[in-house]
Amino acid sequence: MSVLTRDEAQTRAQFLDVERYTIALDLTTGEETFDSVTAIRFTARAAGDTFVEVKPATLRSISLDGHPLDPALLDGNRYPLTGLTAGPHELHIDAAMHYSRTGEGMHRFTDPTDGETYLYTQLFMEDVQRVFAAFDQPDLKSVFAIDVTAPEGWTVLGNGVAEHTGQGHWTIAPTPLISTYLVAIAAGPWHSVTTEHAGLPFGIHCRRSLAPYLDADADEILDITRACYDRYHEKFDEPYPFDSYDQAFVPEFNAGAMENPGLVTFRDEFVYRSAVTDTERQTRAMVIAHEMAHMWFGDLVTLTWWDDIWLNESFAEYMGYQTLTEATHFTDTWVDFGVARKGWGYDADQRPSAHPVAPDPDAVPDTASALLNFDGISYAKGASALRQLVAWLGEKDFLAGINAHFARHRFANATLADFIDNLASATDRDVHAWAEQWLRTTGIDTLTAETGTPEPAANASNGNGNGQSWSLTVTRDGSRPHRITVGAYDHALGTQAGPGHLALRDRFEIDVPGDGTPTIRPGRRPALVVLNDGDLTYAKVRLDTASWDTVLTGLSGIPDALTRAVLWNTARDMVRDGELDPATYLATARTHLPHESDLALVQGVLGFAAGQIAARYVAPENRPGALATLTDLCRDLIRRTEDGSNPGLRLIAVRHFIDAATQPDTLRTWLDEDTVHGGPELDPELRWRILTRLAVLGATDETTIAAALEADPSATGREGAARCRAALPTPEAKAAAWDALFTDDTLSNYLFTATAQGFWQPGQEELTGDYVPRFYPEATALAARRGPAIAEAAGRHAFPAHAVDAESLATGTRALEDPALIPALRRKLVDQLDDLRRALAVRTSADR
Repeated sequence: MSVLTRDEAQTRAQFLDVERYTIALDLTTGEETFDSVTAIRFTARAAGDTFVEVKPATLRSISLDGHPLDPALLDGNRYPLTGLTAGPHELHIDAAMHYSRTGEGMHRFTDPTDGETYLYTQLFMEDVQRVFAAFDQPDLKSVFAIDVTAPEGWTVLGNGVAEHTGQGHWTIAPTPLISTYLVAIAAGPWHSVTTEHAGLPFGIHCRRSLAPYLDADADEILDITRACYDRYHEKFDEPYPFDSYDQAFVPEFNAGAMENPGLVTFRDEFVYRSAVTDTERQTRAMVIAHEMAHMWFGDLVTLTWWDDIWLNESFAEYMGYQTLTEATHFTDTWVDFGVARKGWGYDADQRPSAHPVAPDPDAVPDTASALLNFDGISYAKGASALRQLVAWLGEKDFLAGINAHFARHRFANATLADFIDNLASATDRDVHAWAEQWLRTTGIDTLTAETGTPEPAANASNGNGNGQSWSLTVTRDGSRPHRITVGAYDHALGTQAGPGHLALRDRFEIDVPGDGTPTIRPGRRPALVVLNDGDLTYAKVRLDTASWDTVLTGLSGIPDALTRAVLWNTARDMVRDGELDPATYLATARTHLPHESDLALVQGVLGFAAGQIAARYVAPENRPGALATLTDLCRDLIRRTEDGSNPGLRLIAVRHFIDAATQPDTLRTWLDEDTVHGGPELDPELRWRILTRLAVLGATDETTIAAALEADPSATGREGAARCRAALPTPEAKAAAWDALFTDDTLSNYLFTATAQGFWQPGQEELTGDYVPRFYPEATALAARRGPAIAEAAGRHAFPAHAVDAESLATGTRALEDPALIPALRRKLVDQLDDLRRALAVRTSADR
């Protein structure tokens, strides 16, 4: 299949105007295909040739202006339209289209709980061609009028209000001008909760088998939706641009969510079947806020070409966190961003695949290369850059520029240059220079603090009356300007805070780089000086020696969670850079997490400690000790929460205790008694988590797994069973899992991921060692057969990440020379191999 190049898109956009798509979809024709009939009204601005995209199972007929064309002329996914005359035309295409099992195009899912079938579209980038014929590029916006025939008893959802006209026929209100990739359909026997807000119909929808769980959270979800909607109308001059707002929680969704106008689709793991923490609820709320921001930035105003994808994602990421903080009870969202999302950006920005937030257009020559930029840079780094911009520009001027952008490009397309020009129109600051420094460069700046005692003359003029003062010099390794807050903290001995606590003495702002002279502050040198206190910039931070010593002993005594997030991120960076022994990080976690109150911090620190340090950064002989530290820490947290005062903290501790357990006894007891002593009672998530760990330890078998699946035959139950079976430490289990992954080709995207997650386990190297060299050629062939979504899943989840040795690294590096690698898999392998290289370096530095 041909990918669309930027040059081709520019040529076609200059040649065509596309006025209207009239689409009829018949979803009653069988389990493998559906019928798609499309009429496209367009105008050629001059005589010439072009093409339309479609990926049919069968192209039955095609006609132009009433004249039949030869279906055999379809070349891959392109049908040539030659000899067009200037003026209006109408193209008709009748095709049968394949359903998808990989989350691309029209995905079909049958719920194992009750046998009901659900369909939904995911048309991002170039997958509209899997559903209907289109001039498939973001800057050929059009009106879409869609009719759907579905089985009786189903509900059909779309970008506009859907009307059931009888006998399974549904008509969806025509859209305003939107891009092809934003068209959306969801069909099935949905369970729905509907309401009205600000004169618009609002709805939330899920599979019937999840109805009790959606109903339990419906008020929360709709309250968040209403609050964000109202807050955006306070921020933006343009009103919400569509006729309704539906949110559908759909099965086997590849992304977190998709911003289809009027019909946002979410992965249905956000409908919680099991207990979750407040931080997880906050994450769901943030995704709701993120996707709603896209209604303006992405849907109303859309990128011209995919090099500006960051404009969509960075803006929605920033607005999602900021608006949630302003409009809901989730007021500490930036802590979670700092400890969870920001690390995603930092990691991506240090790999060989790093790219600017706003890459040069020539670096995104086609859709295949554009797909690779949906990463921590386009989301987390971009949002961090916007947060720094707001700190530098001021929110008033920032929003004025944004509103000018919406007004000038509503229902149209825009570029980075348009965005910067509109921001510049609202301020006297040089936004163009800021953009060059922040958006067109790669990598992370490092800001290093050095404290001291100033010269006597400075001391006399800047002291506190006692002749005391201290100096701060910040050196920058990098090229970007930063406006940061510096926090100065003292030990709080003898105060109500008690021993070991720290009290904020002073916060002040500085610009980096400055004028070359140290910053002089009154008083004795603080016990702790924190650069980027408040986390308003995007940079690594390195503390002076005395401050770092204070962190190691007093981190949990710092009063502000966001400050603690900055410091935990510093520790994380130092481990990854070989500057802090992994054992020291674990010891610091062991010391301070028992006193931590912020759930996002506890989850973030334990996640890094378990997923990176214990699993990859420590040598195999040291891994039992690392796991023992984690289980001891989790026991402390479980004891601390026995009174029921913090169920979220207790749940995090129980989960991580399960994952780190090296002996099966406690886990078997919990599973047999269906409860953790003192709570919580086991729910489906905890049961499958325990069973997975028992499988890794060789303490369960196929009979037990099959019985658990019979007790929980849901979609997540199937995934849990697949994960357990692949984790069993037997040659037969590994061979069966490998065959399912790389030979069978029938696994859906979610079952593929679950199987891959179970297969590779630290401590099973003797069983899986022979599969390491097999991975590369077999993953390459799999990606070529099954496409980018499965390629991404294979590169992310089926990669031998725990084979941290020079031979594995060399094998993978040689595999990158294979010309058969499709771009999606190549990118994942480049990133994974760089992470493997880093893990090997961390082990080496720790052994010195």
